[in-house]
Amino acid sequence: MRWALVKVSLAVTTMVVVAFAVPLGLVIRELARDRAFSNAEREAAAVAPALSITTDRDQLERVVASAGSDTGMAVHLPAGDGQEALELGRRRAAEADIAAVRKLGRASTTGVAGGSTLLQPVALSTGKIAVVEVYVPESDVTNGVGTAWAVLAAVGVALILGSVAVADRLGVRMVRPAQRLVEGAHDLGEGRLGARVPEEGPSELRLAAVAFNSMADQVVQLLANERELAADLSHRLRTPLTVLRLNTASLGEGPAADQTRTAVEQLEREVDTIIRTAREAKPQTAAAGPGAGCDAAEVVRERMAFWSALAEDEGRKWRVAGADRPVRIPVARADLAAALDALLGNVFRHTAEGTAFAVDVHNGEDAVIVLVSDAGPGIPDPEAAMARGRGSGSDGSTGLGLDIVRRLAESTGGDVRIGSSVLGGTEVRIWIQLDGRAPATGGHRQPRRRRPGRLAAAYHRSRSRSR
Repeated sequence: MRWALVKVSLAVTTMVVVAFAVPLGLVIRELARDRAFSNAEREAAAVAPALSITTDRDQLERVVASAGSDTGMAVHLPAGDGQEALELGRRRAAEADIAAVRKLGRASTTGVAGGSTLLQPVALSTGKIAVVEVYVPESDVTNGVGTAWAVLAAVGVALILGSVAVADRLGVRMVRPAQRLVEGAHDLGEGRLGARVPEEGPSELRLAAVAFNSMADQVVQLLANERELAADLSHRLRTPLTVLRLNTASLGEGPAADQTRTAVEQLEREVDTIIRTAREAKPQTAAAGPGAGCDAAEVVRERMAFWSALAEDEGRKWRVAGADRPVRIPVARADLAAALDALLGNVFRHTAEGTAFAVDVHNGEDAVIVLVSDAGPGIPDPEAAMARGRGSGSDGSTGLGLDIVRRLAESTGGDVRIGSSVLGGTEVRIWIQLDGRAPATGGHRQPRRRRPGRLAAAYHRSRSRSR
């Protein structure tokens, strides 16, 4: 589009320049010719008064010399009254042309070698007609024409280049917003839901950008609603399944009990497969676009209220710390809820009834730490557990929970660590960056391990109070 506009501007400007420059060049040439012959007419007119008074050769030679060059002017006097025909100066015109002017009695021009001549008739006192011949060289006729044409050509080239430059700038102003709109649509089609287009350029493209951004916001909202629905369904399924699995332990031994436990395990695997498939089909949290953040404290309180009912049924003590004030993080609400449910579900699934657990939130300047700890037997090999979290899996563990948590943390530039908790069991630390770093693309990225001093101090104070 940009080059098409430049080509059109080049063609139109060239035609306009040619349409004006060619006639103007011809006019300049005619003006130069008229100027040269006007000078020749003035020289011929300077001799006419002398011819009307005298035909003496000496006097006429002095007049011719004062009026012009001897080589540029000639006077042709006819014969009469006993005098022979007299010619002063160099004759260049043909005799026939001189006779024609003398007969017709009006001035005429004729071409000669190297230029042209002006033949001007003059009436003598004897009634005869003399002819004054003034030579006009070709250089006088074209004097200044080449320079004028060069100036016209330079002006024409400057106009063409100027129009091309202006068209190029206008093309850029029109094409750049269109290119950004194309790139934004391409990014949105590849799943980068944070893609937005600057609302600039011509009015039509601005309206297109506004429509695109509105569409992208609606897509983000629809996907967020879908994820909320998926998270809600997963919560509804996981909790009854956890209760069923715990209740199967009281069925004792026997074929019916074994079949029940097998069916519950199979159902859990199927649910995990459905949730994993749905999660892998969704984009990263950081690409969820504007408005994807949430209040971590509010989500923690909500999910702990959800799991507290099951905790009371199993006689588990639980504690929440750091969730009394808002803590904004660049993570979608549904993602954080899914990560907490995954970790709390692991606590209920892999620890005995009556095992205490806790959730702590630590807010720093550029990072937020969420700790989920329990008083269970702990994880003997945290590295292997994190390997399962990347999807390698093993018998008895799908690795889905830690995979959900790892994706959430790394989408903000943070990471996940597994260690020993102050309660004596496992502690899963979720490090969430707040500086808007984009998630890594391709492969597992080494996360940043820097910890702000204020956040580290709060983190260690919390652990000391728990001891």
